[in-house]
Amino acid sequence: MLNELIKKNRSYRRFYQNERVSVETLKELVNLARLSPTEANFQELKYILSNAPEKNDAIFSCLKWAGFLKDWDGPSEGERPAAYIVILKDTTVIERTGIAHGIAAQSILLGATEKGLGGCMLQSVDKDKLREIVTLDPKFEILLVIALGKSCEEIIIDEIDNGESTKYWRDDESRHHVPKRKLDDIIVETYGNYTAS
Repeated sequence: MLNELIKKNRSYRRFYQNERVSVETLKELVNLARLSPTEANFQELKYILSNAPEKNDAIFSCLKWAGFLKDWDGPSEGERPAAYIVILKDTTVIERTGIAHGIAAQSILLGATEKGLGGCMLQSVDKDKLREIVTLDPKFEILLVIALGKSCEEIIIDEIDNGESTKYWRDDESRHHVPKRKLDDIIVETYGNYTAS
């Protein structure tokens, strides 16, 4: 069920690094993104796939992890992602950046969740350094990096009241807590009174 996939689709930041993700799996996930909607059907997104340990290490060096966890520099060796998908925009197709990459990333992550994998969207990226690592044609703009692997992290969703902090945090047992506002607190107005029986 979609509801369960969305609940399981969290921002995982620690993985079983040695549990490999195949190129075939990465291509299947990108295919989900390819089939997803884009603005005016421009299809401006392109992708770089990596499951090679040496290239993964280089990509990892370009990423900043979990801004709210000030005393954590990211996953340690052995808990790093087993694969990456870099989402690019082909600027010869369209210059402006819309929402297509967000839709594509969500499709990729839901597909990964369905396959028993975890992932994390990373926008805090040293794009100049990454561009050199992947020797990228100037026509491509780096939009997002998706880290993927078999997660070794427990994530707990905490319902919070209005006024409470939405900052994620880790408890003493290294469980990652994600505060979420209540449904009734985010619906501003409801028009109509029909309810299903």
